[in-house]
Amino acid sequence: MKIDGKVHCFFEQSGTFKNEFKKLGIPAEDYDIQNNFGETDHVIDLFLEIEKEYDNQTRQDKTRQDKTIFNAINPCQDLVIAFFPCIYFETLQMTYYSLDSVNNRRKPNYERVQDAIERLQNRTKYHTLLYKLLYLSWKMGFRMIIENPATKPNYLVGQQNFLAPTIIDKNRMERGDWFKKPTAYWFFNCEPTHGFTRQNDKKQKIIKKCKKGVKAGICSEERSLIAPDYARNFICDFILGKVQHDVGEPQLDFGDIA
Repeated sequence: MKIDGKVHCFFEQSGTFKNEFKKLGIPAEDYDIQNNFGETDHVIDLFLEIEKEYDNQTRQDKTRQDKTIFNAINPCQDLVIAFFPCIYFETLQMTYYSLDSVNNRRKPNYERVQDAIERLQNRTKYHTLLYKLLYLSWKMGFRMIIENPATKPNYLVGQQNFLAPTIIDKNRMERGDWFKKPTAYWFFNCEPTHGFTRQNDKKQKIIKKCKKGVKAGICSEERSLIAPDYARNFICDFILGKVQHDVGEPQLDFGDIA
């Protein structure tokens, strides 16, 4: 993929992917409502921006348009990579819906039901926002990659609640990450390249008691961390098609293509 413009990293307050794009000579900026790492270029409510631009695009009265961050995206030259919050889609959430969550084990059954209802309502809200972001990509024509966990059971992957992933990276540690967890990627208005830079040299991190996000729709920082090595290898393998002779013997590997 050729990127003549800029990469817009959505929901990425750590700046990991942004910094690796910049090291590769590609301008990049990140957007997030939090800035706990001191990296976020644009501290902004992306959910609100998605809602506003979706309203712009679907409003009958085209004379009224609210300015959003999407106005700065060049459809022909830029790329959006969105680490969309997975808090209501991922595996652990399923235990709340079946009332089996270990976090709720001391609560009476009626409170477990209340938790399930609240989470189901929030899941619908953020599921809808995900579709609105996809609508904007297709309607406005900009290239976009969406990332989300692929550990099963999963609300988005394998249950026909979203499009099938373009790629599932089954073991991120092989590309230099701290976590083995399989991760799904959806490519819209663009196609992935297919390389494999093997770099299985990290000590695996296992988080048993994870801090919660500060509010609904915000993922835990601990679970969302990505190693810089993995970000660079992913960018080179799947986005730029760039061979890296200095980090391992490059191999042709088409991964798990949906």
